[in-house]
Amino acid sequence: MAGGGGRPRCPPGALLALAAVVVAAGWGERDWGVVRAEAEGEQSIDLIGKNEVYGDTRHEVNVYVKVFTNSPFLVCMDLALSQERIIDPNYLWIGPDGRDLVGQRYVNLTETGKLMVMGFRESMSGAYTCTLSHKIIETTTQEETEMVEAYKFMVYAYREADHAYQVSVRFSTTRCKLKTNRLFVKELSKILNSTISYLTCHVTESSYKCHSIRTPKNGLHYELFANFLVNPFAPGWEEVCHKVPYNCEDVTNRRARQAAEQIGKFFHQLRQSVKYEFHTVLAVQYVDNSFSMTPIDSCQPGFGKNHHTHQNCASCCVVCGPGTYSPNNEVTCQTCASPRARMYGAKSC
Repeated sequence: MAGGGGRPRCPPGALLALAAVVVAAGWGERDWGVVRAEAEGEQSIDLIGKNEVYGDTRHEVNVYVKVFTNSPFLVCMDLALSQERIIDPNYLWIGPDGRDLVGQRYVNLTETGKLMVMGFRESMSGAYTCTLSHKIIETTTQEETEMVEAYKFMVYAYREADHAYQVSVRFSTTRCKLKTNRLFVKELSKILNSTISYLTCHVTESSYKCHSIRTPKNGLHYELFANFLVNPFAPGWEEVCHKVPYNCEDVTNRRARQAAEQIGKFFHQLRQSVKYEFHTVLAVQYVDNSFSMTPIDSCQPGFGKNHHTHQNCASCCVVCGPGTYSPNNEVTCQTCASPRARMYGAKSC
């Protein structure tokens, strides 16, 4: 499709060719065609956080900041104190490395004690502590009392999980030992790849099992239970990501979902094409309403999920803490033996 002005449809020839697979007596190389379209322009998002998080003298406060974005403002007081009049306040912010944050280029410190960490990266994770000192003046005697409160914020970098989709679909077949079953699934995988290639997605795994099924009305029949793994990292995805000014996971996740949905539309079109173009009963037929898709999460190296430690960000891939690491795309951070990783986001010990 020239110009990328619309969403490409799977060509009728490919649909009919797939249907013909199950009635053809002989096999040869087929030209399935490739659906192409230019990527639609991606919209940038506002990365400036405008919310505020207040401290608590009783316990540390966990804050989760998406990588490459700005943190919310961390307020060096609790909510109750913020409603009172404070005399001669003085704020001291210390970062995870133990240094005073005044003058650091990656922070925005206001005169009212609010801290924003800008362009957050995994290495910026850790404890941000603020000490607030102020005075209380007794009304009658004018006696001054120095008050000191300490607030601790544990700030963690996180990413959205990378999504692949497990697409499941069923087909009726005349018998389980039919040679055409395997060829059908193989060629179907090729056509699905062509259908979603314009989204820089591809099918990385395909499998099927044949089962005999008895129903009260139809007696014994046979069905293929087919599964396809749709992955958003087909050749060319890096070029697409270079066009956006922020982390690419939002783009790849959106494209993966679009690809899975496009496959669902493909099967609907396949059913309609077979219905109107063929007047004989095919050996393999799509089972109506059998299409389903399930997201499968993975985390980038240096990140993982922990439902117990990070309950408020349970679906996030949170940076691996000191003493843990993640070398691959699994969803958990592993514990180091020795030597221990002392940094956040370690990919090895």
